[in-house]
Amino acid sequence: MEPLNHLESFVQSAEGGSFSEAARRLGLTPAAVSKNVARLEARLGLRLFQRSTRSLTLTEGGERFLAQIGGALATLREAVAGIDTDDGQPSGTLKVSMGQAFGREHVLPLMGGFLARYPAIVPDWHFDNQQVDLVGEGFDAAIGGGIELPAGLVARELARIHVVAVASPAYMEGRKPPRHPSDLAALDTLMRRSSPTGRVRSWTLRRVRGGAKEGEGEVSVELPRPRAIFNDPEAIAHAALMGLGVAMLPMPFVERGLRSGELLRLLPDWYQDAGAVWLYYPSKKLLPPKTRVFIDFVLERFREERFAQRMQVA
Repeated sequence: MEPLNHLESFVQSAEGGSFSEAARRLGLTPAAVSKNVARLEARLGLRLFQRSTRSLTLTEGGERFLAQIGGALATLREAVAGIDTDDGQPSGTLKVSMGQAFGREHVLPLMGGFLARYPAIVPDWHFDNQQVDLVGEGFDAAIGGGIELPAGLVARELARIHVVAVASPAYMEGRKPPRHPSDLAALDTLMRRSSPTGRVRSWTLRRVRGGAKEGEGEVSVELPRPRAIFNDPEAIAHAALMGLGVAMLPMPFVERGLRSGELLRLLPDWYQDAGAVWLYYPSKKLLPPKTRVFIDFVLERFREERFAQRMQVA
């Protein structure tokens, strides 16, 4: 039997009308889809498509082949999804990508409860701050933010993330707490350099809901020379804990320190909005049981722990 990815490339190209559309659905490149179809044609000894620079149309033989394999391919998909069960329980290797610090702090603690409920699943969790090709690299799910959402992926929002100004009690001892964002210019600041652009990120703060004065909904802070610059928010959090200065950090990185008193929240009426953290997974009609129960478990636990509410200050 032909490899399933060759057949999938053919069917998606036929249904989408182009290799580009099939590539978007499958999470592959158009060149990879075209190569899969060409290999299928060579194996069958049959031209399946008429190709031109502007269109892709099925040949007569291609139409017959599509009609013959359509139902069989759907059955194969269901069979593959059904493999991931063991005596009626979800099983198999669960490959998930997540950010390093976020994964360690907020996802890894869920593993004990997840394994107790689903002992036949083996987590294969990748802690990486780089974006991944969810479908192309064979991931079952990913947790993070800012992933471009191509066709074939679903995104479920876990929380909006707010960024707040923090410093250690030791650093603030003897210093006047800032009352307005402009007061931060008098303090040592720990800045973040953007890895994609290499630029040092500026600080723009907005007042919490209901606290804005007229003409002051959002303020950009003019800062002198920073005390230190890092390209990693976890390193900035450690530097703030060490008493090296004031930092603007997302709540997932500072929540524990704020609860323990190791960090102080400065400018409690101000924050930045860093966007959302999402749970991503392929938009398959029949998700493997291991993926489905992982999605349900994460959503359930994050809801029970009021994660979304804890990550926001407004």
